[in-house]
Amino acid sequence: MTPRWLARLVVVTLLVGVGAGVGGALVALLLHAIQHLAFGYSEGTFLEGLLEAPPLNRVVALAVAGVVGGVGWWLLRGWGRRDARHAIVPVEASVGGRRMPGAVTLLNAGLQIVIVGLGASIGREVAPREVAALWAGWLSERAGVSARERRILVACGAGAGLAAVYDVPLGGAVFAVEILLAEVSFATVVPALATSGVAALVARAVVPANPLYVVEQVPLSPTIVVWSVLAGPLIGLAAVGFVRAASFAQRHRPRRWGILIVMPVVFVTIGVVALWFPAILGNGRALGQVALGASLPVLLVLLITVLKTAATVGTIGAGAAGGTLTPSLAIGAGLGLSAGAAWLLLWPGAPLAGFALIGAAAFLAVTMRAPLTALVLILEFTNQGPALLVPLMLCVAGAVGVGYLIERGRVTGVA
Repeated sequence: MTPRWLARLVVVTLLVGVGAGVGGALVALLLHAIQHLAFGYSEGTFLEGLLEAPPLNRVVALAVAGVVGGVGWWLLRGWGRRDARHAIVPVEASVGGRRMPGAVTLLNAGLQIVIVGLGASIGREVAPREVAALWAGWLSERAGVSARERRILVACGAGAGLAAVYDVPLGGAVFAVEILLAEVSFATVVPALATSGVAALVARAVVPANPLYVVEQVPLSPTIVVWSVLAGPLIGLAAVGFVRAASFAQRHRPRRWGILIVMPVVFVTIGVVALWFPAILGNGRALGQVALGASLPVLLVLLITVLKTAATVGTIGAGAAGGTLTPSLAIGAGLGLSAGAAWLLLWPGAPLAGFALIGAAAFLAVTMRAPLTALVLILEFTNQGPALLVPLMLCVAGAVGVGYLIERGRVTGVA
């Protein structure tokens, strides 16, 4: 590799990070604008805005989301069926070498942002990843890099998009290396760190640098360590169930004109349920904050967690595109809080927030199939120190181990 070629690669890598940061900032701005327009609030969290707005707004906003999403994806996917050049290409396929069509990718990401902003129960993280991967792929082609270098840059771009929209620079880098590239080497780690760091820095012009969730610092205690060992496999089982339910819903979503009926009906139903349980709406941050802050009665949080699970699976089954990162975190936090509250009756000595946080990490590790990414994201989302690392690692290991055994048994025909 000549010095000139190395300099070009460095410039391209930095530009991937800048583009991902700009894309993440635009996604955040558009999402907030839609939320504020739909629910009429200008400050505070999404849940606070929901509670201040008239309850009927929840149903109306979800109805609009169902119509916009249904019509939008019916047209977009129909376009792809008629002409393969305009088919939606996921980030993983782009990392594998496929080219992402520009207009289709941007429209697909835009639809995700619109429905999440209106309250749809699905994650927002796929949109910035797709936009950043599109930019990285286009830039790589213009720079004339090799196929391997393009693969690395597209994966790093997607990770940087995640880093930008949530201000999780290390989490974005680990996501790219562990999930998209599955290769830990000098050639993958350095660009992943550089692109995610640059993207997060650029996006901070818009995205607050504060932790996504406000959680008290949880000290290490014997009771929480023992609970982590025992709860890990159980949380793993629950996470596998969620993954299978989401996969089933994905396989059986309406493929053609049925989405025009199914999506509005499902979304309105979720909106009606949200009249009594508003925390089920959105990408999961509302429930996540409630669970991690232990701000509601435990049984009520458990009920909201069950409803959030059903709403997310239903949203996927209705044909919506999006992610399950923040919904998984929220569901795991709700389960961890509930299980931790029962455990404290037997062995008190730890704050409830610690159980919710550990449950969130373990559940997320299984649904993402990425224990390191889940650990890093939870620490960055909550600004936790190293005190809780041991129980976090033990619970994540137990949950992922159970998930692996179940999947292995499923492949070999045992389960």
